Amino acid sequence: MLEDLTTAASSPTTWPAAYPQGYAVVDVETTGLARDDRIISAGVYRLDARGEVEDHWYTTVNPERDPGPVWIHGLTSEALEGAPLFQDIAEEFATRLDGRVLVAHNAVFDWQMIAREYARAKSEAPVRQRLCTIALSKELGLPLPNHKLESLAAHFGVVQQRAHHALDDARVLAEAFRPSLRAAAARGVRLPLLECRPLTEWSDRPVPRQSGGGYGSYRPTSWRPSRKRPACPHPNPGRYEDGKPLKQGMRVAFSGDTSVERDLLEDRAVEAGLHVATSLSRLTSLLVTNDPDSATSKVVKARQFGTPVVDEAAFGQLLRDVEPADG
Repeated sequence: MLEDLTTAASSPTTWPAAYPQGYAVVDVETTGLARDDRIISAGVYRLDARGEVEDHWYTTVNPERDPGPVWIHGLTSEALEGAPLFQDIAEEFATRLDGRVLVAHNAVFDWQMIAREYARAKSEAPVRQRLCTIALSKELGLPLPNHKLESLAAHFGVVQQRAHHALDDARVLAEAFRPSLRAAAARGVRLPLLECRPLTEWSDRPVPRQSGGGYGSYRPTSWRPSRKRPACPHPNPGRYEDGKPLKQGMRVAFSGDTSVERDLLEDRAVEAGLHVATSLSRLTSLLVTNDPDSATSKVVKARQFGTPVVDEAAFGQLLRDVEPADG
């Protein structure tokens, strides 16, 4: 049983009827951050409608390739050699997710990794909605110094025992999510639920061989070829204003590493009617970066021009409700 954190948020007398009936708090460790990377371990805590723990589950997964940043997750090729393949645990994993809202810290990353694995296995994960605990902490106005899991855990007095171990990260998140859920219910806060769209087909690209002799795609500064996109059909309405929604036609630039593969993030922006800019100018409406203090040319220019800056998680929330262009 998890530690009772009712001091952080009292249980509401009435529970919102529109809230989900169950949650699957998930953490996955991966070989890297790109579309061709693989899940190497997964942890799931199943919670009922009020956030009480029902059970938990953990597995390692043989990625059939180099395990990537071992110094982060601690899973070596030797440790994963006898682990099951994803297709061997896909059915069990699905039973843990079925009919529940997937909850994760930066949930779009975990969902994309899970969706890709199921697509490779010619199946679909039974998940229709996800909830990001970063977005929920913003909805609740929690006074966090940053959006790391360790900061959310510290806020609720949750002790992290094995950082970057999928089961312990899922446990920590479950302990922090419960009081967050109760606080949201007590205040009648609408949960920031997003739709999960499964992938229906998949084609793996060749994984490049690295100089060290292994295969992997954990490349923090990897080069990416530019892609030609169709011209945005909407005029630029100007700069993004804090607290207001994005509007179709706004010019959005990206800088630095993102947890979601950049191409996918840009595709989502284009689908919403935004103009993805490859450079930053005085006409840029918004810069998306997870490192606003970096010295990249785009960040430096954003400071010079006074261009608004948001992080990846905030941008994901803004994409939920993009205003149509003026007709």
